[in-house]
Amino acid sequence: MDVLRLDNISKSYGKVKALQGVSLTVPEGTVFGILGPNGSGKTTLLSIILDVLAADSGRYLWFGQPPSKEQRKRIGSLLETPNFYHYLSAVNNLKITSSISGRGDVQDIAHTLRSVNLYERRNSRFSTYSLGMKQRLAIAAALLGAPRVLVLDEPTNGLDPVGIAEIRELIKTLNKQGHTIIMASHLLDEVEKICTHVAILKTGKIITTGPVDEVLADEELVELSADNNADLQTLLQSYPGVISYRPEGKLLVLHCEKGTADPGGINRYCFEHGLTLQHIALRKKRLETRFFELTSN
Repeated sequence: MDVLRLDNISKSYGKVKALQGVSLTVPEGTVFGILGPNGSGKTTLLSIILDVLAADSGRYLWFGQPPSKEQRKRIGSLLETPNFYHYLSAVNNLKITSSISGRGDVQDIAHTLRSVNLYERRNSRFSTYSLGMKQRLAIAAALLGAPRVLVLDEPTNGLDPVGIAEIRELIKTLNKQGHTIIMASHLLDEVEKICTHVAILKTGKIITTGPVDEVLADEELVELSADNNADLQTLLQSYPGVISYRPEGKLLVLHCEKGTADPGGINRYCFEHGLTLQHIALRKKRLETRFFELTSN
């Protein structure tokens, strides 16, 4: 089942086309990353699906239905850092959030604080929290009412490495607990480590979308070495499926067509032609590499 479907969403600010015919689907149970550089339309897209902004054209469906107040209660969001009161505790801040949103109760507040590992600090003032703790409290606010879906805009933005790691693990845990998570980010490394699916935005257009592994798998990489890499390079020029190759230190890296990178077959081919490999391994293509390939002019 798809929790969210966008059909041809467009939005302009005067002459600036923020979104241009964006269509995508978010499957249930996924961590879906909306990836793009600043200004690509990520926040505009999230604002539209959260009913903060109206699209100029197109439509979107939550759980197969048009958006409504009832649907909105099934969606928790962190579009920007909430305005918590610095002199109040986590519990009292969440009581105010619950009262305003109409989601959650006292028991729910305790449960969400446990979910984000802040229960032991529930009575501490917000002003005493680290940046990572403040962000976890913001996610706790989004979790009030046990929503099926969480929508997070740049959840690790501005955090130090420890804070980033904390939020990363929290998102993974929440996904395992059954939450579908939609997150926008410009941090390729975080999307690669957290997300199961990704949509790449460039100047308001979807460049590609799908499972992260499929987006990365445009071609396959094999790293290998022998006593004489020059002879190895010459030999593999004629190996079926090899698109290109490049030296990388003591290794030779082959770019192969999808489905042709067979380490066993390559090893056998080299041995039959008089070359014994010292090393051979499949290498996963980095999302960073793929991102720049897709978004370059």
